[in-house]
Amino acid sequence: MKPAAFDYLRAESVDEVLEGLSNEGGNARVLAGGQSLMAMLNMRLAKPKLLIDIMRLKELNRIEEQAGVVTIGASVRQAALLAWPELARTLPLLALALPWVGHVQTRSRGTICGSLAHADPSAEMPLALIALGGQVHLRSARRRRRLAASEFFLGMMATARAEDELIEAVSFPAQGGSRCAFREVARRHGDFAIVACVAVATPNGVRFAVGGVADIPMARDWPRLDGSALDDALNGFAYELGARNDVHATARYRRDLVRIIGRDLVREVLQ
Repeated sequence: MKPAAFDYLRAESVDEVLEGLSNEGGNARVLAGGQSLMAMLNMRLAKPKLLIDIMRLKELNRIEEQAGVVTIGASVRQAALLAWPELARTLPLLALALPWVGHVQTRSRGTICGSLAHADPSAEMPLALIALGGQVHLRSARRRRRLAASEFFLGMMATARAEDELIEAVSFPAQGGSRCAFREVARRHGDFAIVACVAVATPNGVRFAVGGVADIPMARDWPRLDGSALDDALNGFAYELGARNDVHATARYRRDLVRIIGRDLVREVLQ
C-alpha cells in the first residue's frame, strides 16, 4: 500500500513545528527518523493531514551532560548516541541496549525520542527509560512540561503526549559507577523482543525492569535478594506482568524467561 495524501512541512524552527501541531492537532504527525512512522503511513495505520519534518533543526540535535543528567534532543539518531564518546561512562545501560535496537541501517536513521514516541512495549529505549527513571520533555505553543517515564507511557503505543505537543528531548540520570546488565530474547537479532530485561544496582538493592511482556515496560525496586527470596520476587513479578500467548511465544515461556534471565541479571549486578 501507499500512504494517503498529506501535506509536508520541513520545519525551519521549533516554533514552526509547534504552530503546525497547534493548528492541526491530531491531524499532524512529527517525522524524525521515520523508521516506525513510514511503515504506518504505508499501511495507512496513520493518516495525517500534515507531516512535520524536524530533522533539519540543529537545536534539537544535541547530547548534553549537565549536573548529573544526560539530555538527548529529539533529532538525535540512535547511531549518533551509540557513537557518543561519553556514553559508556554516563549511561552504560544504553551502551548495552542500543546495539539491540533494530539493525545498523535503522539505527542510522531512527531517533531516541522517536522510539519513545512510538511506545512499542517490546522496544529497548522505553525499557531503558523506565529502568533508569528518566524524563520526557514535552513542549507546545501553550507550555513546557516534563513527565517521568512512569507517567509518560499509558499503554501499548499510547503515551501522555497531547496532540499539540512535541517531544523536545529526553533526559536520563547519569549512572555513574552503578552496575547494570541487559539481556534480550528475540527470534533474530534486531527483531522485536519476546522478553527484554534490565537490572541496575541501586544504593538499597536492585531495580529490575522487563519489556515485551506487559503493555508497557514495568520495573520493581527490591532490596538485596538471593536464593529463594529472589526466586519468589521474580516469580511474583512474572505473573504480575500478565503475559499473553501470541504467535511469537506462549505466556508460560515469557514468564520462564523473566525468572531465568532475571535471576542471572540480578546476581550479576549485585555480586
